Amino acid sequence: MTSNGLRNDTYSDDNLSDDESAPLTENIYSGSTRTVQETKGWDVFRDPPRKEISGSMANQKCLEISVIILKAVAYLVTFIIVLASGVIAKGTLLFMASQLRVDKVLEYCNKDLGREKQFIVKLPTPERVVWMWCLFFAYCIPQLGALFRSTRMCYFKSSKKPQFSHFLIIFIMETAHTIGVAILVFHILPEIDVVKGAMLTNCLCFVPAVLGLLSRNNKESQRYLKVLIDLVAISAQATGFIVWPIMEGRPDLWIIPIAIFLVSMGWWENYISKNSPIPFIKNLGKIREQYDQTRYFTYMFISVWKIICFFVTILFVILAREGEIGFFFTEFSEGWGAHPITILEIKPVLGGTSLPDISEIIPTGDDTVIQSNDMTPIYVLLINVCASYLAYIFGKFACKIMIQGFSYAFPVNLTIPVSISLLITACGLRNGDPCFFHDTIPDYLFFESPPAVFLNDFISHQHAWVWLLWLLSQTWITIHIWTPKCERLARTEKLQIVPMYDGFLIDQSLGLNRRRDDGSDVKPEDLDEIQKEKADEYYETISNHTDGSSPKNIKNSDHITRIYACATMWHETKDEMMEFLKSILRLDEDQSARRVAQKYLRVVDPDYYEFETHIFFDDAFEISDHNDDDTQVNRFVKLLIATIDEAASDVHQTRIRVRPPKKIPTPYGGRLIWQLPGKTKMIAHLKDKMKIRHRKRWSQVMYMYYLLGHRLMELPISVDRKATIAENTYLLTLDGDIDFQPSAVLLLIDLMKKNKNLGAACGRIHPVGSGPMVWYQLFEYAIGHWLQKATEHVIGCVLCSPGCFSLFRGKALMDDNVMKKYTTCSGEARHYVQYDQGEDRWLCTLLLQRGYRVEYSAASDAYTHAPEGFNEFFNQRRRWVPSTIANIMDLLMDYKKTIEVNDNISMPYIGYQILLMGGTILGPGTIFLMLVGAFVAAFQIDNWTSFYYNIWPILLFMFVCFTCKSNIQLIVAQILSTGYALIMMAVIVGTALQLREDGVGSPSAIFLIAMTGSFMIAAILHPQEFWCIVPGIIYLLSIPSMYLLLILYSIINLNNVSWGTREVAVKKTKKELEEERKQAELEKKKAKQKSLLGFLQNGGVNDDDEGSIEISLAGLFRCMLCTHKKSGDEKAQLMHIADSLDGLAKRLDHIEKVVDPAGHRSRKRSMSSSSRHGDHLKPVNEEEEESSDESDDDTVSITPKNKRDDLLNPYWIEDPDVLKGEVEYLSSNELQFWKDLLEKYLYPIDENKEEKARIAADLKELRDQSVFAFFMMNALFVLIVFLLTLKKDYLHIKWPFGVRTNITYDETTQEERIAKDLIELRNKSVFAFLMFNALFVLGVFLLQLNKDQIHVKWPLGVRTNITYVEETSEVHISKEYLQLEPIGLVFVFFFALILVIQFVAMLFHRFGTLAHILASTELNWTCTKKKEEMSPNALLDKQAVEIVKQLQRLQGIDGDYDNDSGSGPDRIGRRKTIHNLEKAAQKKRQIGTLDVAFKKRFAKLNANPEGGTPVLSRRMTMRRETMKALEVRVNSVMAERRKSHMQTLGAKNEFNGTNNNIRTHRSSVASSIPAKEVFENGHVNQAFEEEIYGSRNSLPMHTRGNTVSWMGSNSRM
Repeated sequence: MTSNGLRNDTYSDDNLSDDESAPLTENIYSGSTRTVQETKGWDVFRDPPRKEISGSMANQKCLEISVIILKAVAYLVTFIIVLASGVIAKGTLLFMASQLRVDKVLEYCNKDLGREKQFIVKLPTPERVVWMWCLFFAYCIPQLGALFRSTRMCYFKSSKKPQFSHFLIIFIMETAHTIGVAILVFHILPEIDVVKGAMLTNCLCFVPAVLGLLSRNNKESQRYLKVLIDLVAISAQATGFIVWPIMEGRPDLWIIPIAIFLVSMGWWENYISKNSPIPFIKNLGKIREQYDQTRYFTYMFISVWKIICFFVTILFVILAREGEIGFFFTEFSEGWGAHPITILEIKPVLGGTSLPDISEIIPTGDDTVIQSNDMTPIYVLLINVCASYLAYIFGKFACKIMIQGFSYAFPVNLTIPVSISLLITACGLRNGDPCFFHDTIPDYLFFESPPAVFLNDFISHQHAWVWLLWLLSQTWITIHIWTPKCERLARTEKLQIVPMYDGFLIDQSLGLNRRRDDGSDVKPEDLDEIQKEKADEYYETISNHTDGSSPKNIKNSDHITRIYACATMWHETKDEMMEFLKSILRLDEDQSARRVAQKYLRVVDPDYYEFETHIFFDDAFEISDHNDDDTQVNRFVKLLIATIDEAASDVHQTRIRVRPPKKIPTPYGGRLIWQLPGKTKMIAHLKDKMKIRHRKRWSQVMYMYYLLGHRLMELPISVDRKATIAENTYLLTLDGDIDFQPSAVLLLIDLMKKNKNLGAACGRIHPVGSGPMVWYQLFEYAIGHWLQKATEHVIGCVLCSPGCFSLFRGKALMDDNVMKKYTTCSGEARHYVQYDQGEDRWLCTLLLQRGYRVEYSAASDAYTHAPEGFNEFFNQRRRWVPSTIANIMDLLMDYKKTIEVNDNISMPYIGYQILLMGGTILGPGTIFLMLVGAFVAAFQIDNWTSFYYNIWPILLFMFVCFTCKSNIQLIVAQILSTGYALIMMAVIVGTALQLREDGVGSPSAIFLIAMTGSFMIAAILHPQEFWCIVPGIIYLLSIPSMYLLLILYSIINLNNVSWGTREVAVKKTKKELEEERKQAELEKKKAKQKSLLGFLQNGGVNDDDEGSIEISLAGLFRCMLCTHKKSGDEKAQLMHIADSLDGLAKRLDHIEKVVDPAGHRSRKRSMSSSSRHGDHLKPVNEEEEESSDESDDDTVSITPKNKRDDLLNPYWIEDPDVLKGEVEYLSSNELQFWKDLLEKYLYPIDENKEEKARIAADLKELRDQSVFAFFMMNALFVLIVFLLTLKKDYLHIKWPFGVRTNITYDETTQEERIAKDLIELRNKSVFAFLMFNALFVLGVFLLQLNKDQIHVKWPLGVRTNITYVEETSEVHISKEYLQLEPIGLVFVFFFALILVIQFVAMLFHRFGTLAHILASTELNWTCTKKKEEMSPNALLDKQAVEIVKQLQRLQGIDGDYDNDSGSGPDRIGRRKTIHNLEKAAQKKRQIGTLDVAFKKRFAKLNANPEGGTPVLSRRMTMRRETMKALEVRVNSVMAERRKSHMQTLGAKNEFNGTNNNIRTHRSSVASSIPAKEVFENGHVNQAFEEEIYGSRNSLPMHTRGNTVSWMGSNSRM
């Protein structure tokens, strides 16, 4: 290495070629190659791929900046709240405790009593009693919170009962802690001043310190130094036992050691370990592991016991201090009310303002009595409780979003120093001026102040330095809170030992109760031990999530996250395939960067994962073009093959060519295997529906059994390892048109790591496309995710994790009644609806019924193509609607068992789902009534007319759905939808006018404002998706179509179980085509004969008839007399001659092609070609052509047809469109697996006409039953509401708001008016009596669903009517209320209830999503620490993955240029177009995989500051020191690997003498090894090397070899 950091010239491009002698094993770079062609000078112009900015690639720079700013704010705000809350909680505790002292005398403010006088106050007993009760309540509230949380977890989730001995241990420890806290608060703190009391709270860690020392084992690094510091910390804590008793000289303070020891016992559990060398501690550690499952059950009783124990201890302390306890109860009521307080005047003290000793106080006898402030204790209590809770909540929030160091540990350790500083300041100010806090704190209350001398000389006193020692010892004992190891968004149970907190000692509780992670950090220096454990001399990965409690036979590599992307494809377009492939290639690039960063830079990456893609192609084969007996891949598979290069070029922004796929014949069809640029595999499983069942559900069964059954369960490893691997294996289910970023997958992985009970997680799905239908879906998807999915996530579980983008845990799918039950073949009509039409929802239902949770992450975005046409959309929803209802009904019918099994589903959640189900079923009736009422309001017609206008179109549509084909139904639906949209626009205008008349106080206005407001707030809280709210107007216009017509269409077509979307015509055989042609001719002939012209022309006879006499007129008609049959001999002979000539021509053509294999297109050239190639003559088999006689195609086989075997030489592997990849074959084990799987679960279902007819009949019967029930429920609902509407003038409820004032002149007499009122009253009474009985029969619920008959007085918008009666000279004043009818009542309360639930749940989910985003966002060190202040290694660790991503970019690796670079007005003129074109024309070496690009760039890295780092982006430019750190780290890895390799080889040393001399003369191994040796002389990650993909042990789960030669080796794994 040269001094200026330049690399050796021998490390050139020639040594980095992408060929067999590449710096890794032979096949490692076979994944892809750069296009290497000698470009002609005239053909150098380029068409580089354009960078897409739509979908998941949209520019999110603004969002990223906003999130970074938000996280910086979160750092600061959380720090301030935790620190301030801790200080306030500690201060209010000391304030309350200061009021308990019996002989406390306080100088009273003389501001109101006389400035020249001096006063003192002594607290009466009632005042002291109220503060005692305040302390008791302050202690009880957190315990009640623990009781509530424990009860909720036990009843709504699950918790086991502990063994009695285990319960007894916790009982003893918590009892001791409670007694200690009571003694400390009620006896010790009142007897010492507040500064000493605050200092004393730093001495409560004695027992944890001792247990932590005893739990250390020999495996810990720097154990002796840690033990030494532990001993110093224990000694420091022990001094707290004696310092204050000795300094104060008071015997009653010698209870301090007992209290401190008892208090510190409360945090014993966090400081024991089962790895302790001491048997007693080791046994306690094993018992502790069982507490996590029994904790909530235990603390249901412990929390109650602690309250009782605390109360009893208080009584004993009071009895010991004051000799009686009766006043504690008798003075309770007086203490909480206003009571007298006596102010004593004393003779002024000369020479200062400080209060003299109590024995020197001389009272004057002039006493003043004032009344106490009875609200002060309540305020202080509330402040203490709220401050403690805020510190606890925000401290937990800081841990969840990964800001624990600055915003949790720092404020926790600062609480006491800040508290002491503020207390000294406050006490000094109060001693100097008793009236300083006159307007803030009652003058008769204040802290127990230390002496003035203490305050003035605080630093010079030795006890101040003793306290500093206590603080440092507590910091060491709680050092674990500075180095958290938990995952993002960790659950409370993973963060804390005890479920709640100690309100009195909040800072100690936050520090000592924060769980110490068992698993130690794995550092790069520990690589030797990792390699020894793996026994493969190779550093695969580092996982810092390994659980120390894992069985010994579980390897660290078993905890690695494994992601299998499983996509189902059918008939996707090129654009859809492009989005999918780009998403996969981005994941491939991300995984490669993480692998290289760990492999070469030795960086611990907690987000590392292994990745493999599987595509399952339905109906991938069709009849071949040359022979009906052979099959070839269809055009969609060919499209996928042709699209990969374009997708890779788009992702890597340079033209690259992925190596052709390997081809493997399989029992189910075939398999194509690509190796992507990042060296992950992408496998396409091509399904032949003649060999295996098609459709999406069976593709899911296929990959579940293959990946989880064959690839995992048949591994030759222990069952413990299998369980660990299954828990960390995830199936990423995808559709063939999905578009996402790697970060979206990592966010779902975070949820999985956070909760082991999570079976599935889904992201936010965004519809992509254009047109009104897509705009409608934009709003529908947005509202569905913002409100409905968020609500399900918060109050229960998400019911459907869509298969287009979801993550499933392997262990959950492998559970009982999940994967096995998912293979159930549809045998009943309802199975076709529930199982096959909504397979994703059914799979989630099975997971929920097994107790697993399904969650939704709003931060994980994915984009899918939505139906753009009306027909496609209706057909898609025709599948979704019945399957959704069927699966939810299945869950609701079995709700009791589901609640029992699943901790996340409760009765309130089931009730919420029942509400939604009721709204879905009665939706059409509700919309119909809405239309009837809207017609009345908008068009000023009566109810019956409106009813007729609305019922006839619906009845017509139902008739069409029952009698016509699907296309006719959809045409009618489109026409009606268009009409309803126009009507809805008129209704909206009419409703707006009505709302203007009724005012904003009307129920409709309030509901509309609330609904619109909730949507707007939801949109504002989702700033990325804000514009999804705009298509809401289309959604509003489409309500009748989507909630009335679509539901009817779905229910009536329930018997139609076809897919309905992406349908294409099936390719047919030539024989079938010929039959269809003949049938078409026959039909045409028959149609002609049936026509009038045909009858006139033929005379009603057949063409085979002829007559002795025929008369015709210009061919318009023909008349035959004496008809008889034609003779068929002539016709038959002509047909026979034509067939013979045709056969002869084909045989001659075949002979010519055999003679001339090059082939000729005409017989004219056959003679000359035969003469030129006479040496090719050989016997010709003419019989081969007999099978093709019926073919109309001139193309026939060139060579004699070989017998084909679908598992050896199927025709499709010879198809040139499948490219010239290698052909491989399955291993015997995998071949047998597929045969068994096909035989048992996936065999194609034969077309049984009888069975098919039975299922069709059953589906129709199910359809009829569903439609009848559906229709009757809605009809009954509509009938009752409508009939009551007709009587709305008699039966309604007055709305008290919006009263109108009407002034009318009544000419009738008062007697007539009274008679009329009595008759009206009679009619109302009779009608009400009859209707109440009718309503009782029909049910209260149905009555409330009626709109225009029963309504409530609305309290807003009341109108006042003033009537003047001239005859009687009376003025009548009456109020007219807006009427809230029954259906309005239902709308307001039913839908408003759902809206409120969803809105509140959305707010909670938004907070959780924000926490997830903040936890996943890492601030640039410029926000916290300048880069110049960081070490090079720290900066390298921080940016390792980003550095590798920059170094492995394929764009620019061979001098590619960006011709659009530059900015400014003359940027176009500055383009070096000609120079770049000339450079592009030069022939380049092949660089294909990302590893090679990384090595080539790394070889050219320049540590010279003048040279800079041009291969990195501007923001990634590194300093010279960082560059050297990167070089040293890679060289050190190389040195260790070479050393290990030489030890393995023994005497066989592959390094020559030159290398040995270099090692002899160098002073440091890491400083002088050429970087080239990193890639040429070492071991590599064989887990990622290419192998024959026939073995089931591919990807990470296989045996790896121990040695791999890098140069010129032909070894295979």
